[in-house]
Amino acid sequence: MPTPVIAVTMGDPSGIGPEIIVKALARPDVHALCRPVVIGDAARLREAAAIVGATVTVRPVARPADGLGAAGTIDCIDLKTVPPGHPFGVMSAVSGEAAYRAIAKAAELCRTGETDAICTAPLNKEALHAAGHKFPGHTELLAHLTGTPEVSMMLVGPRLRVIHVTTHIGLVDAVAKIEPGLVERTIARGRATLVAAGLGEPRIGVCAINPHAGENGLFGHGEEAAKIDPAVATCRARGWSVEGPLPGDTLFFRAYRGDFDLVVAMYHDQGHIPIKVMGLEAGVNITVGLPVIRTSVDHGTAFDIAGRGIADEGSMVEALRQAAELAVRH
Repeated sequence: MPTPVIAVTMGDPSGIGPEIIVKALARPDVHALCRPVVIGDAARLREAAAIVGATVTVRPVARPADGLGAAGTIDCIDLKTVPPGHPFGVMSAVSGEAAYRAIAKAAELCRTGETDAICTAPLNKEALHAAGHKFPGHTELLAHLTGTPEVSMMLVGPRLRVIHVTTHIGLVDAVAKIEPGLVERTIARGRATLVAAGLGEPRIGVCAINPHAGENGLFGHGEEAAKIDPAVATCRARGWSVEGPLPGDTLFFRAYRGDFDLVVAMYHDQGHIPIKVMGLEAGVNITVGLPVIRTSVDHGTAFDIAGRGIADEGSMVEALRQAAELAVRH
C-alpha cells in the first residue's frame, strides 16, 4: 500500500504532547515510515517548536490529503482550541475539551478512510472530565466514538507484550468483573492482533489473580478455577498455545526471557508495572478490537515538565512506527 497516513492527536495541550509531537515529526526517519497529520492546534505546535528549538514549519491543512508529508513540515488540521497564553502544566477544562475534539476528529477521519491509523499523545483524565466527557481514558473514549462494545488495551515493549482483561477500574471492581467469557475474548483479541502482525502461532501466558496462582485454594476464594481456568481450556481446545493461570511474579520473567509472546494481565497495574519498569520511552499502547488502528505513547501528560522542552519523544516515535506497520498489514 502507499505510505500510511497517520492522524496524530495532540492530546492535552497543557501537557508534553505538543513537544513530543514536534520532536518526533522533526525527524526524517519518521517521515520515511508514514505521512503524519496532526489533529490539534497549529499555534500550540508553533509554541512547542520554539520551546524545543525545532526548525520546522507548521502548515495548517483542511484535509489529510492536502498535507505535504515532508520532513521539516508539520501538517496540522487546526481545530483552534487553545487560546493565546494558555499555560503549560496546569489542569483545565479548556485543555480537556481540546483533547476530546482532537480524538473525535481523528476517529471521524479514520472512519471515512482519510487516514489509516490514529496515534495519540497523552490526555489528562481529570481535564477530560472537567470538560464534561466522563471517560476513563482514550481506550474507552475511542470505543464510544466508534460504537465498539468491548476493546482491550495492549502494551508493547522491546521484549514484552501485555494485554489487559480489565483496565481503568479499582482492584476490587476488577476482580468482580473478571469472568471466563471476558478472559476468553481478551485472549482471542490479543492472539488475533499478533497473528495479523505476522507472528504465526503466538505463545500466550495467562496471569492468575492471586499470589502463587491461588496455591490450590490457599489464597483467595477460588478465583482462578472459577474465572480463568474455563477460558484457558476453551482456547486450548481450539489448538491455541495458551498456558495459565500462572503466577504473575514468574510469568513476566519467563515472557521477558522469551518463553511467551503475549502475557494476559488481569488488572491494570499487574500489566502496566512490568512494561513501565522496562522504560517509558520504549513502550507503546495499542487499543485492540477497534474498527480503526490506534497506538499511543505509554506515558501521561507529565505536567511537571511540560513547557520546558525536555520531554523524551522516544515513545511517540515508537508509537508512530507501530501504527505505520499495523496499517500496512491491515
